[in-house]
Amino acid sequence: MSRFLALFTFLPMEEVHRVKVLTDARLNMAKAVLAFEATKITHGENAAVAAWKASAEAFGSRPIDPGLFPSSAIPRFADELSTTAIPSIEKNRESLAAGVPAFELFQEAGLCSSRGEARRLIAQGGGYINDRQIGTFDESIGLIDADEKGEIRLRKGKKRYVIVLLK
Repeated sequence: MSRFLALFTFLPMEEVHRVKVLTDARLNMAKAVLAFEATKITHGENAAVAAWKASAEAFGSRPIDPGLFPSSAIPRFADELSTTAIPSIEKNRESLAAGVPAFELFQEAGLCSSRGEARRLIAQGGGYINDRQIGTFDESIGLIDADEKGEIRLRKGKKRYVIVLLK
């Protein structure tokens, strides 16, 4: 970890060398700092903050210890999480009132390039709605699946998300 922090960030070397003794949760925090700092260099601080907030919202995250990498601009607390960096599509409530087969929604959201691919994905256990694995490819997705914000989270595999916004 210290090697990558030294290569891909502008953090002071004293802070980078402290990584060698970190373990478990604190090592994962160091990985989050590495991702944030590399994104900041590549895309700018605003984009890095937006990506960190979206990641924290989607995957959950622990606050970064204030004593760990004090020179980093990474947000230390998840007070105002945002999903703006996660891809989303808008869908009318009327179209979801009767329910839509899961494979059609996955294809429409762009998680799969075809309905056949979406069917295979779901049949093999790689399709999720609101962190719940979809049982069958033709399972009906409707308004009941929306959360209090009017959102349905679709997930392909471990890391690809799309949020369906109800309007």
